[in-house]
Amino acid sequence: MLLNKEQVIDFLPHRPPFLFVDSIQELTLPEGLAEKENRTSKDLVGSKLIAHFKVTEDLEILAGHFPGNPILPGVVHVEMMAQASAFVSLGLKKSPDEQMQVETLLLGVDATKFRKPALPGMNLEIHCHLENCRGSMAQYSCFIMCEGQKLSEAKFLAKLDVVQKDK
Repeated sequence: MLLNKEQVIDFLPHRPPFLFVDSIQELTLPEGLAEKENRTSKDLVGSKLIAHFKVTEDLEILAGHFPGNPILPGVVHVEMMAQASAFVSLGLKKSPDEQMQVETLLLGVDATKFRKPALPGMNLEIHCHLENCRGSMAQYSCFIMCEGQKLSEAKFLAKLDVVQKDK
């Protein structure tokens, strides 16, 4: 595991009940990035990330969507993918100890599809791919899987601002 729940909370500004990433499993960066001294967001194009989220029975939003037949809302799928995509910027860190935070502003969502419902008890795998970046504008392609089946997918446009944090 690359980041646990505590590290996810330290990185993202989101908090429960609106935090939809439990851990970051893997971040695959473009070849040759490790040797690059001054990295920019554009250098991260091609990066891929896998994150996780467990849909627990006590998830607050499930109480009203729908009573007796809880289903994770599609809008939460979108938010989950957007939150996970912010972690691609970890590739900008020059060392594991470097402290940083990314302020992400979601600008657009396209090509969204909901194929299967996410239900309590499911362990979701969130996949994100940084497809393009111009300045602080980033385009992502994301999807959510559970046990080898695709549940949902979307393309995002986001504005990224990387903030170095004091230790």
